[in-house]
Amino acid sequence: MNDSGQERAVSSYFAAENQEKESAWRKLGRFIAKMLLILLETVLLAAVILYAGMYVLAKGPSPTIRKIFVTSVRETSAIGFLANLYLTDEEIAQIETVKETEEYAPTDTTLFTERAENSADAAAGPVTDDWGLTDDDGDGIVIVPVHGEGYAGYMMVVLDPSRVIVGSVPASYGARGYTVAQFAEHFDAAGGTNAGGFLDPNGEGNGSIPDSTVVFDGKIYYSGFGCGDGIAAIDGNHILHVAKSMSEEELVQNDIRYAVCYGPVLISNGIPADPETLPVSMNPRTAIGQRSDKAMLLLVIDGRQVSSMGASFQDEVEIMQRFGAVNAVNLDGGSSSMMWFDGGYINKTASVIGIRPVPTSIIVLKEGQGA
Repeated sequence: MNDSGQERAVSSYFAAENQEKESAWRKLGRFIAKMLLILLETVLLAAVILYAGMYVLAKGPSPTIRKIFVTSVRETSAIGFLANLYLTDEEIAQIETVKETEEYAPTDTTLFTERAENSADAAAGPVTDDWGLTDDDGDGIVIVPVHGEGYAGYMMVVLDPSRVIVGSVPASYGARGYTVAQFAEHFDAAGGTNAGGFLDPNGEGNGSIPDSTVVFDGKIYYSGFGCGDGIAAIDGNHILHVAKSMSEEELVQNDIRYAVCYGPVLISNGIPADPETLPVSMNPRTAIGQRSDKAMLLLVIDGRQVSSMGASFQDEVEIMQRFGAVNAVNLDGGSSSMMWFDGGYINKTASVIGIRPVPTSIIVLKEGQGA
């Protein structure tokens, strides 16, 4: 074969090879385009189904379901806008309206008695208290799983109230927030939960600035922000005071050493909140209460999960009543609701981006480490 014939053969070979490669790339391109089209159709279908489902919740025939849907999403900073997709501001305001709560009577400190320590019983082994709880390992903390219709969570009962304080780092206000685990490490604590709310402009806050009054180690911070819908305040005798709000003067008069705000009040002086004053929303929850023997009650309910949709404020009232609470108040919930004990979290976060930093916590100090 002459040189020109060889060149034509080589050119034909490479042309055929390039054509095969180009054909393969075209096939791959068509396959990818087809997959992307299927994915887009699936996403659009899911969006349509989700939109239609929420439309039924928001505009359907059941006013109860509508109220639960609207109040639940409106409590959530990330998805609160969903209600506005279907309803006007006036309609939303009407749905959110509840019966106005009058100010609660001041906490009656005579309802609380010191928990009696019986050395003879202690020597004989764990003792079951008047509420049917037993401190099997003798660490002064009893953790009880709680379950109800649509929710699951935990109650931490701290027998010595002097071990319960508000955990906060005032020097970090405006700079950084702490997760509950970081607070526990900072205070070398046995356990804890989240506590008060925080400023979160456009969902971009770092949990460093409280949105309401805080009292830490007897010092008052952010009193100008008010108290939201309720205050949990611990005095020098380790009694939990609850109220819609407290002025600086009232905080000083009642010797309040630690306090955070959120609300609403769940139980005051043994009297449960009027159900008509409580929103019917269902979300992750955190609350604090106290029994008549001064034992502190810390409650966390999981939410926005298949295993636990969340609890209503009325659910919290009923749980606190079962555990003997004389006083109780709801704290910040949602993605902030976390309970930490003995080196790890015992509940599941509702956040898809990880544990949220917060400015305040409820801390359970180690035994013998009273405030």
